[in-house]
Amino acid sequence: MAKRTRSGTDSSNNNPSEIIPVLLDETTRQRYLNYALSVITSRALPDIRDGLKPVQRRILFSMFHNHRLVPDRPPIKSAKVVGSVIGEWHPHGDAAVYDAMARMAQPWSLRNTLVDGHGNFGSQDGDRPAAYRYTEARLTPLALELLNELNKNTVDFQPNYDGKAEEPLVLPARFPNLLVNGSTGIAVGMATNIPPHNLGEVIEAAIALIANRDASISDLMKYLKGPDFPTGGEILNNKTEIREMYETGQGSIRLRGEYEVKALDHGKSAILITSIPFAVDKSTIVERIGELIITKKVPQLVDVRDESTTEVQIALETQKDADPHLAMAYLFKHTPLQNNFSVNLTCLVPVPGSIVARPDCLNLKQMLEQFIDFRFVTVKRRFSYDLQVLEKRIHILNGFKLIFDALDQVLKIIRQSEGKADSANKLQQRFGLEPIQTDAILETPIYKLSRTEIKKMLDELADK
Repeated sequence: MAKRTRSGTDSSNNNPSEIIPVLLDETTRQRYLNYALSVITSRALPDIRDGLKPVQRRILFSMFHNHRLVPDRPPIKSAKVVGSVIGEWHPHGDAAVYDAMARMAQPWSLRNTLVDGHGNFGSQDGDRPAAYRYTEARLTPLALELLNELNKNTVDFQPNYDGKAEEPLVLPARFPNLLVNGSTGIAVGMATNIPPHNLGEVIEAAIALIANRDASISDLMKYLKGPDFPTGGEILNNKTEIREMYETGQGSIRLRGEYEVKALDHGKSAILITSIPFAVDKSTIVERIGELIITKKVPQLVDVRDESTTEVQIALETQKDADPHLAMAYLFKHTPLQNNFSVNLTCLVPVPGSIVARPDCLNLKQMLEQFIDFRFVTVKRRFSYDLQVLEKRIHILNGFKLIFDALDQVLKIIRQSEGKADSANKLQQRFGLEPIQTDAILETPIYKLSRTEIKKMLDELADK
């Protein structure tokens, strides 16, 4: 049994502190459980609704809310974004925030980038981004599809870590970001590894499921053929294996780089590797091939060069009359040019009637169903908000309509009043207006009461 000391004054006696006996095993179990839940729900796993982890969500929200970094505005220093994120939304290290931000700007990491990075944000060779004082960033157009409906009461908000501001529980994503961009993370006792997919195929599958909620996973695979990795590569799994992966939420994708052969002079040929497996550093592949050439493990090859620019191109020169396909078969077996991507479709799923989410391993149909159900709620809330705004505007315009035929009397009442409150009371008594209507009238500039402006308001009321 352990003892815990609680500082402070006990109301029942004058002891400056109180020693409370606790069971060590129970306390340890509870503390570890709290830690595990914190890692699962607040760090490692993405939410099925917007496909983001908390740090990613807070970065995008800060760029949108704090800095208004929309695509048509100039980018700002990444240091400003990182500072606002850790200062107001995510009380953790700056390195973790910047790494997450940089990854969302890397086209070889995300199928569709959410951050438009300017400067050195790393490379496919595994080079790290430049320090955040050197790089700049703003949101991509696709990122706005996650954020644009925030101001229409589409999602719930919660207090930030110090209670001085509010952040969204999730973003009102207008596309299934988790399937589109995938995610990877390691929590306590569980992990996730969701492959990215083609945006158009995911949208088509979602539309098909909306049209037929009884559609099977085989039906959905008519539209969503399989994963689509940002670095390209050839998927070796057959349709049956991919379907089983989508049905169980777990499996393995066998992925290999693609190549083409070009004939050279004197019976030689060049092998051009044009894509590599996802999450593999290109420099690692080049170094490994170089080692095999030096040690004569692959006698068909004499040289390897990295000729990549914006596109991947690793050039291999062969011996005279050597079989390039035999050389590639050896490389696929002994280098990272072919590897396995372990699939685990684990994510946070909302609990009905609660703001919390629980981890669960879903199949493809369940992932789409969860997103569609979420969008039904957000669209309904958006329509409700738009209706309230419309009704409020109509109510205000009706107030203007009441006074337009008595403007001289309105101006006389205002001139003879002793302030805004007095003017509002007299206008309400004389014309039967409500406070929101009188406030709008009193805050209207005089030029807005011209004949032309009055006609515009009446036309607007008629249109609504």
